[in-house]
Formats: sequence, C-alpha cells, structure tokens
Amino acid sequence: MPIRVLPPTVVNRIAAGEVVERPASAVKELVENAIDAGATRIEVTLRDGGRSLISVVDDGCGMSAEELDLAVERHATSKLPDDDLTHIATLGFRGEALPSIGAVGRLTITSRRAGSDGAWMLAVEGGAKGAVQPAALGAGTRVELRDLFYATPARLKFLKATRTEVDHAEDAINRLAMAHPEIGFTLMDDAKPVLRLGAATADLLSDATAARLARLAQVMGRDFADNALVLDVVREGVRLTGHIGLPTLNRATSAQQYLFVNGRPVRDRLLHGAVRGAYQDFLARDRHPLVALFLEVPSQAVDVNVHPAKAEVRFRDAGLVRGLIVGACKHALAEAGHRAATTVATAALGSFRPATAPSGWRPSAALPRGFAEAAAAAYAPLDGAPELQGVLAPAARAATAEPANGAAPDYPLGAARAQLHETYIVAQTADGIVIVDQHAAHERLVYERMKHELAARGIERQALLIPEIVELEGASADRLIARRDELAELGLVIEAFGPGAVVVREVPALLGAADVRGLVRDLADELAEFGQALGLKERLEEICGTMACHGSVRAGRLLTAAEMNALLREMEATPHSGQCNHGRPTYVELKLADIERLFGRR
Repeated sequence: MPIRVLPPTVVNRIAAGEVVERPASAVKELVENAIDAGATRIEVTLRDGGRSLISVVDDGCGMSAEELDLAVERHATSKLPDDDLTHIATLGFRGEALPSIGAVGRLTITSRRAGSDGAWMLAVEGGAKGAVQPAALGAGTRVELRDLFYATPARLKFLKATRTEVDHAEDAINRLAMAHPEIGFTLMDDAKPVLRLGAATADLLSDATAARLARLAQVMGRDFADNALVLDVVREGVRLTGHIGLPTLNRATSAQQYLFVNGRPVRDRLLHGAVRGAYQDFLARDRHPLVALFLEVPSQAVDVNVHPAKAEVRFRDAGLVRGLIVGACKHALAEAGHRAATTVATAALGSFRPATAPSGWRPSAALPRGFAEAAAAAYAPLDGAPELQGVLAPAARAATAEPANGAAPDYPLGAARAQLHETYIVAQTADGIVIVDQHAAHERLVYERMKHELAARGIERQALLIPEIVELEGASADRLIARRDELAELGLVIEAFGPGAVVVREVPALLGAADVRGLVRDLADELAEFGQALGLKERLEEICGTMACHGSVRAGRLLTAAEMNALLREMEATPHSGQCNHGRPTYVELKLADIERLFGRR
C-alpha cells in the first residue's frame, strides 16, 4: 500500500492512546493544568468512575478567547516561552493533553481570564473543534469531559470496575496534592465525597516542613505523620527533603513510597532500589517502608521529556541521586536510635480482650501460694549471662538494678521490674511501662556490633581453589566489571574473562559453600534493575543476622535485675534497637493513660 499522511483526527487518537489510558489519566492532566494556572482550589467530579463525566473546576488565572481557541490545538502551550526543553518549570509542557482528551470524548472548556469582562466556552467532540462562544463563569476554568472513549469504543473494554477507576483517580490527585499543600483538593464520585484535602493555612505555610507533613498525614495517614523522620540534605546542588517512616511502620507492598522531582510526582525504579538499600537490614524482603521523598534538581540535570504521560524522568547523574537517598535515609534511621513506631503500642492495645474469670474463682486478699517464690525466680541469676557479657558495653554491664519499690528513673526505656515467662522484660518508665522481647532486642544488639566490627576490619575473603567462570550477556558482564571495586569491598573479587563472561577468584568467607554462579547472575540482574548489588549485601547481612540470632540471649533464660537493666541501657545507646532484623518491634511501650483506659479508669 502507498505511504500517506494520516488525517488529524486519527493522529490525535493515536496520541490520546499514549496520554489518556483511563479516566485517571485525564484527571491527572487536567489537575496539572489547574496547578500550573495558579489555582488555590481544585474540584474534581466523576460520574460512573469517569466514564460518563469528568469535571475539573479551578480558580486559576483562566484563559482569554484567543488562548482558549489555541489551547485545544496539538502542541500549543503557554509553558515553554523560550522553547527550551532543558528548563521546564511547570507540570505540563507538551501541549498534547487537551487535544488528546478532545479526540476521544466530548470536551467542553469554559474559562475566564482574571480581570476580563466575561467568560468563553469551546467544545471539542471526537476531535472536531467548534467555535469559541460567550459563556457565564465567575473566574477560573471549568473543564467537562463527557462520554470518555466514545470515539474509541474498543478502549472502554479495558476499563475496570467503577470503584477501581475512582481509586486510580484518587491516587493521581493524592500524588499531586502531596507536593502542593497550599492548594485545596476535592474529589466527588456520583455526588458522594471521596476526597477532601483542605489547603494549609497561612500560619502553617510559613513552615514548609510542617505544611508538607500535615498534607502527608491527610494522604498517608496520621500513623505515618506520628512516626516519620525528617530529611533535609544537599549534595552537589541536589537537595533531598521529605519524610521516611520508622522500620516498624511497614506494609506488604511499596504502594506508599512516593518520589517527587521538582514538584512532579514520578514513578522510578531508582526510588525503590535506593529505599530498599537504605532499609535492607531492618526489614524482611517482603515488607516495605513508607516514604515521601522530594528532590530539587537543577533543571539541566534532569530530563522530564522521556515519557508521554510525564511519569518518568532521567537523571544526568543517577548515582548521585541514589547515593543521596540511601545516605540520607540511613542517617535519619541511625539518628532515630532505639525509637519504634507508636503503632506498635496501638496494635498491642488492640490485641487485648476482656478476660473472663475461671469458673468457681473468687478474689482473695491473700497472695496465691507460690507467688513470692515465682517473683523471686524472675530475678534468678543467669550463670553470668555469657551472651550479655560478651556484647553489652562496659557502661551497660555496670548498670545496677533499681529498687523494686522506688520511683522510676529518668531512662527512656525505664527500669526493669520483672521478667515474665523467662522471655519478656517488664520495665517501669516515668509515665508507663515497657515490655521488651529479650531475644529480639539482644539479637539486634549483637547484629549491630557485628556490623561495626565488619566495617572496622573489612570482610574476609576466601580464595577459590578453582576460579569460577560465569557466562553472561555482554551488557550484564560489563555492568559487573564496572562495579568490581564495590564488589571487592564486599568480598567478591571478579575479573573480565573475554566478551560476555567474568571469572570469580574470591568470595566472602561468610558465604561458605555458596552457589557462585547463581550469586553472580543475581547480582547482574539487580545491577540492571536497581543499579546496585543489593543481593550480596543482603546475603551477608542475612548470615550476620543468623549468627546474631544464635549468639543472642535466648527466650527461656532467666536474667537478673542488673542484667535486664544493662540490656535496656544498651538498647538506648544502640541505633535501630527498636526493631529486630526483620522489622518487628523489640519492645512495646504503654503509657499509663492507655493502661488506665483498659481498666475503665478513663
């Protein structure tokens, strides 16, 4: 068949297939336009999940009749005054959204330029543009899209249930709202409110960090705000701000990990790889932390023009960004010390159930027989507790027990009062109690000591009697060779062995009889996906964790009061001691007010 130029309507529908995948795609584009227009209030209304109607109303600067007529033309935009794609300061810039949306639905735009005498309206139906006409509107812009995909009915078959489409639209709005706490957002579906995010007040906006955290609390939940660590780091002109959750506040998926680049929400594998690297020895591999990271990058150091929906970016120096994220997150986690998420206590309180007295039981003023003996046994010696003596710092080992009937000392984790079931330490604080899992807590202490020693003396290597040759794809082999110095620091010594192959000469001694070929192939895959060799670090840390587990004081061991207090003091002095190596809490803190509520005192 002869080559021919496609008609404009077909071209627009092809472009729409890249830009408008579902109702949420149109919502995102229209809300971005409203933000770029300087809106302080944006109201989104859906009907039938966006199939029948998408309405976006804002109080932004609006458009004149001439601007409105141009707005629906392909590649017409007000956001590139100098035609410079390397200095983009707005969310939109392609000039494709409105013509693409108008090509697959019935689009009506009504707008009034601030300070003008009247408003104007323009309709586009299936790509056919009407004439600009006078209309009534107080200020700003109202965009209505009806019968989405009526011009491309095949696309309708790929849409999901109404609730699913509304959820996608809500997620799109939430992501934009997180970067713009100064704007109020509303989402309605079939006249029912789905989302209401009030704009931050002027007083709150004077503190940018507080305003952002308040908006994150609205989107990610109050638990995140209560257990978030602040980031604010600058390196080589790149600034990273935001908040990350404590390891004990985690989820089964990475859905609540957000990255923003110059105010633009993006989805990037770099984020997930960097966050995974920062939390790798705090969480099990199937658990994920909650984070919201905001990068401010010089416009010439990032390319936002790499995806039709502007959902991805490309950094000029990805290594710098990755290192900045990993380093800042690790530093914040270390600064958190022994702190654990407040949700740990909430979950513990939620687990309580009203107790039912056994049949025939009667209260008695006298202590049950054997009670005094059991209490004394809680403080029985542990034959010197060799595990504790080998790990606890001298100051912690020298700690003495507080009097059982004395006032609680001013320690974050309190003073030990008892050991229950030879597993749990109960400590009294100034305003509540702390219950410590002695094995999980001591395991973290041993693990942190092992990491410190490894960092101080390096990782011991084991030379292979017969070097292992591993064949790979050419690009995979090149990636490994490019990172061989980093791998050598982790105990893995490799060299190039012709095209598409590497030879392994030494491996970390901790790995023992490892599957060297499988290890190298896994590392090559991770370098391709995340840009860093997480697997080797995780394997080494898993071995350290196993050794720490076996070298820790076990559940079922009696501890003296002095030993229990020594463990508490060492926890207070050790970073990350609030969670074990898999992200589970090592202690639960209950405030006195919480305990009183359990007994109906409040």
